[in-house]
Amino acid sequence: MSSTPRNPAAAPALGHSLKHLAVHLITPLLMCLGMALAYQGAFHQPEPHHLKVAVVGTTPQAQGLAQAIRAKAGDALDVRTLPDRAAAEQQLKDRDLVGAFVPDARSPELIVAKGNSDTSVVAATAVFTGVTDRQGVPLHVTDLTTPAKGDPTGQGLFFLLVALSIGSYASVAVIGAAGAALGMRIRALVGLAVSLVVSVIGIVTAGPVFHVVDHDAAAVWALGWLYSAGVVFIGIGLHTFLKKWTTLTMMVLFVMLNFTTSGGIYRPELQNGFFGTLHGFWTGAGFLEGARSILYFDGGAGLGGHVLTLVVWLLLGGAAMVAAALYERRGRRPLEAARSEEADVEAEEEMEEAVAV
Repeated sequence: MSSTPRNPAAAPALGHSLKHLAVHLITPLLMCLGMALAYQGAFHQPEPHHLKVAVVGTTPQAQGLAQAIRAKAGDALDVRTLPDRAAAEQQLKDRDLVGAFVPDARSPELIVAKGNSDTSVVAATAVFTGVTDRQGVPLHVTDLTTPAKGDPTGQGLFFLLVALSIGSYASVAVIGAAGAALGMRIRALVGLAVSLVVSVIGIVTAGPVFHVVDHDAAAVWALGWLYSAGVVFIGIGLHTFLKKWTTLTMMVLFVMLNFTTSGGIYRPELQNGFFGTLHGFWTGAGFLEGARSILYFDGGAGLGGHVLTLVVWLLLGGAAMVAAALYERRGRRPLEAARSEEADVEAEEEMEEAVAV
């Protein structure tokens, strides 16, 4: 009686394949966990935290109203009084206020700048609608900014940030892995060229295609190139040290922590302290708030600080590439590692495509 011959190598081969598969599944599963923690942590319960509003007027009634709102709201609102409408408008244009309430028995008014943040304006409007509802009169809202034709909510810039980010960090895997045999100087030049292309794609789609950017396109494009170059340079530098973990690291830095702290959906006054604090110096916030300053506040309202943020991140990318070049020059990155990275590029590219989709 004959029996089917067994292949003793089949079981070990199967075990090895499953182990190899499990190791490669770690990265997407960590991405899933990180995205869930970051997005739900940042956006699941938007509540005002020191939302800056003002009551306009020097009368005892205006002072009393401000005090009453302050006492009821606690830490949710930062309530101040301003002497006149001109002072209120100036602080709104400087982005030091979210809303300024002008009391009136018949026609109370809330002055806002939606270009700063539409969601923050909604929160401020809700506060003073409660006040006017008790008066039994409607609240008139005046917006000092003019939204772009293709961006009535002012959130289109956030989606421009998403496009720039994905184009930038997805290119890092290709430059770092497929270009591993190239010198760091060549990779840096390729990265600079790629960031230029990414920024051009971004401004063309946001400008003449969808009219999210309807003026000062050159200035917004320059911010986009500066932002993209910083992301790409950091990724190229990190790839030397992190290799196949570069994709996950870039996702953490430029998606999980970047999109959630950019202010594109909720600004810091509607987020918890962790994400609100990162907003002050994270690169995505530098681009987004800088673009808002250009488009809606005539290039003022802290534009210089936002540009400085982008420059600092670009310098960090330059420092990362210099460190990587020194590491490679000293022979601590053997040829076998470079070849291994090239073998991993296909898996990384597939992962990037899945994330982009």
